Amino acid sequence: MANSQEDKNRNHERIVEIAARRFREVGLEGASIADVMKEAGLTHGGFYKHFDSRDDLVLEAMATALRSGTSGKGSAAPKGPLTFESVIEAYLNKRHRDDAGSGCAMAALLSDVGRANEETKAVFTSQVQRNIEGLQRVLAADSRPDDKQSAIVVLCLMAGALGIARAVADEKLSLEILASAREFILSRSNG
Repeated sequence: MANSQEDKNRNHERIVEIAARRFREVGLEGASIADVMKEAGLTHGGFYKHFDSRDDLVLEAMATALRSGTSGKGSAAPKGPLTFESVIEAYLNKRHRDDAGSGCAMAALLSDVGRANEETKAVFTSQVQRNIEGLQRVLAADSRPDDKQSAIVVLCLMAGALGIARAVADEKLSLEILASAREFILSRSNG
């Protein structure tokens, strides 16, 4: 029986991870339960052994996607020492732009969450607050202005620039948006 529960737990985690990636790639409404379950190698009917509703999956997958963006594992993770500059460089680059599936869920799902239910907004809000606090710590460690307002502005510029860079159809303009945002944030945030 323990093996059966372990299998169920592994399947549950796999479903959540797949949904978290798919939601970042195609939005909260773009990934169907059937598609997620098929990719997990499970039947559509098996979904209800793991979740009471699609909303339950969305909440859990959203929390997973948002956490992965700050865990140091996603495509926005800085390489080397954690500094303000390394955070900005890792976030506002072509690799992160092109890898929405493992990248920042905030930028990928921003407009979807704006239309979501209050529970989904609450999960998103908690992560925004953690990101603001994290940016304040990184700013302070680099002897930069570390007030909450500065961290909020940096977060908004980063997520907005990434979202717009992903949305435009002109590669040159997309890269220019990323580079301009990087330069602006780094030059305006000097202590």
